[in-house]
Amino acid sequence: MPKIDLYQGDCLAVMDKLIAEGVKVDLVVTSPPYDNLRTYNNTLNWNFDIFKNIANKLKDILADGGVIVWVVADATINGSETGSSFRQALYFKEIGFNIHDTMIYRKLNYVPLTHNRYEQEFEYMFCFSKGKPKTFNPIKVPCKYAGTETWGNSSFYKKSDGELVDVGKKKVNDEKIKGNVFEYRTGSATESKQYHHPAMFPLKLAQDHIISWSNENDTVLDPFMGSGTTGVACKMLNRNFIGIELDENYFKIAKERIENTVVPKRLF
Repeated sequence: MPKIDLYQGDCLAVMDKLIAEGVKVDLVVTSPPYDNLRTYNNTLNWNFDIFKNIANKLKDILADGGVIVWVVADATINGSETGSSFRQALYFKEIGFNIHDTMIYRKLNYVPLTHNRYEQEFEYMFCFSKGKPKTFNPIKVPCKYAGTETWGNSSFYKKSDGELVDVGKKKVNDEKIKGNVFEYRTGSATESKQYHHPAMFPLKLAQDHIISWSNENDTVLDPFMGSGTTGVACKMLNRNFIGIELDENYFKIAKERIENTVVPKRLF
């Protein structure tokens, strides 16, 4: 069974304690507060300086080759998106992380907000790596033309300098690595009401990233645990989990939810 460690408190203080104990994690999957969009039971104290402190602590606790999946979006204030997500991404790069991938979380059932702009249907999933990622287990999807030969007499690929290289005819593979736009249905109103959390990300989102960037028995951290979705996914996928949540009510919900998660027998 995976090891589950849950902490109720400020993530900066908890990470300080863990770092002092020599703890290292292989992956971080989290969704930090979005500007001023939610108050989280009036416990939220959030600004860019606090974010920078958290980013620095994450760098200290993350093992070399580890990855941070940072699911974030921007508020619209006075007619303009804040751009906080970009500022955060650039700060991670400034302190030595690679922006390994800028992925999109597309919501299949987004709620129209009747803006004077196109409706907002996605959030960013920035993948920051501490050096070259030590693990990548890509999710694959079927090729539409699997088994057929490439059209025409030959096939080409483009090198980084723009040069086209002729590789001749080739057969289309059965599968290919999935693109970096991941589509999910957001949590239902019933689920949000059940767990009393206004911003739950889909369980499958957490599962997909945990599978992609870690192996069984690795350790995954969520410093903004919320209702515990990352922890539930870790328990189901046999990853050790460290969850931190400031709000006492959300912490109790997450703890109960993770404890009640049934681990598939196939893992053992």
